[in-house]
Amino acid sequence: MSRNTSNLSTDLRSVGSLTIDSIIGITDIVESLHYTITSLSGTLGASDQHRTKCITGMVYRNVRAITKLVGVGIDVQLNLLSSMLEEKDSSPDREAVLSILNGVLGDYLVANNNPLAIPMQFCHDGKPLNEQALSEMIQQSNGRLAIMVHGACMNDLQWNRHGHNHGVALSHDMGLMPIYVHYNTGLHISENGRIFSDLLETIINLSSQTITLFIIAHSMGGLVSRSAYHYGKISDHTWLNHLRKIVFLGTPHHGALLEKGGNLIDFILEISSYSAPFSRIGKIRSCGVTDMRYGNVVDDDWKEHDRFEFSGDTRIQVPLPDGVQCYSIAATIGKESSKFGDDIIGDGLVTLSSALGHHKNAKLNLLFPETHKWIVRDVNHLNLLNHQEVYETIKKWLSA
Repeated sequence: MSRNTSNLSTDLRSVGSLTIDSIIGITDIVESLHYTITSLSGTLGASDQHRTKCITGMVYRNVRAITKLVGVGIDVQLNLLSSMLEEKDSSPDREAVLSILNGVLGDYLVANNNPLAIPMQFCHDGKPLNEQALSEMIQQSNGRLAIMVHGACMNDLQWNRHGHNHGVALSHDMGLMPIYVHYNTGLHISENGRIFSDLLETIINLSSQTITLFIIAHSMGGLVSRSAYHYGKISDHTWLNHLRKIVFLGTPHHGALLEKGGNLIDFILEISSYSAPFSRIGKIRSCGVTDMRYGNVVDDDWKEHDRFEFSGDTRIQVPLPDGVQCYSIAATIGKESSKFGDDIIGDGLVTLSSALGHHKNAKLNLLFPETHKWIVRDVNHLNLLNHQEVYETIKKWLSA
C-alpha cells in the first residue's frame, strides 16, 4: 500500500500547480507595491490590493495570463511523460519534503484539493495501516500500544533518528506495539485533534482484547494529542478509558517564540503601506504554524479571530487530560541554567516554561506533578528523538 501519493508524475503536477499559484500571488504582491509607490498613497495604514492601469496594468495582466497558459502546458507535458515515469515507493527524502510542504502550506493544499496533502493515518514500518492491517497488528500485540505522534513539518519515518527509534526501542524493551501517526501538520491543531480522536476510537472498535494506550508525542504532536482528548470527551469516545499515560517531548504547550516573532513581523510590515504588500508573503504560512504561536488546541482559540492579527493570548483553558498520567520532557541547548538560555532559546524552538506547561496566568498553567517533569540540557529540539537519557526517562515513566 502506498503512502499519500507515490506517483512521481502526480507529485510534479501538484508542485507545478502550486508553483503557478505562487507566481500569480507574487505578481499580485509586486503590482500592489507598484501601485502604492506610483500613487504616493501615504506612508501609514494598511495597503489594499490594487491593480495598476494602462500599460503597466496590461503588463501585469499578461504576466498572469502567461503564467496560467504555461501551467496548462506543464500539465499537458506531464501527462505525455506520465507513462515514462515509474511508480516508486516512499523514500525518507521524498517524505521529508512532503512533510515540510504540508507543514507550511498544508491548509492551502487541502483547500485546493491538491493530492500532495497528507491524510492522517496510522502507519507501521513506514507503511499505512488500513483497518484490516491495523486489526491484525492489534491481535498480534498484547494489547499494549504505544501511539507515536510526530511534530510539525515532520512525519512518522523521522522517529528513526541516528539509528534510534523510541517506538522500536519500547517494543524491544517493554513489549509495547508502536503505531505511528502520519498527518498534515499545516491544518489547524484542533482539526487534527478531532481526526486523531476518531482514529484512536477505531483501534478500540477493532479490538477483541483489552487495550492499554500510551501516547508519546513530540512537539506539535503533544498539542494534537491534548486536542484529541478534548474532542474525544465531547464525542463520548471510549478510547479515553484506555489511555494510561502521555509523554510530551518538547511540546510548545504555550507556544513557540519563532511564530510569535513571525506575528510581530506581520504587525511591523502592516504599519506602512509600502511594506504591507510584503506582509502577504509571510501570511502564506499555514494554520498549523499560526496555532503554534500560543499553543491553540481547540476551535474556539482561533474561530472568530484573524490568525495574523497582532494580539495577545486569547486561548480558553484546556487542562491536562484528567485521569491520565502526563509527563513532560523539556530540553535546552544550554549546558547550564540561565535566563537567556532557558527562557529565550530553550531547545531552539520551544522554551523550558512552554514545554513544562508553566504560564503566568494561573488558569492556563498546566499542572504536571514535579516528579513528572524533567529538563535535559545540551540537547536541541530534534535530538529529543534520539537522546539516550531521554529514552531511558520515557521507559522509566512508562514502566512505573
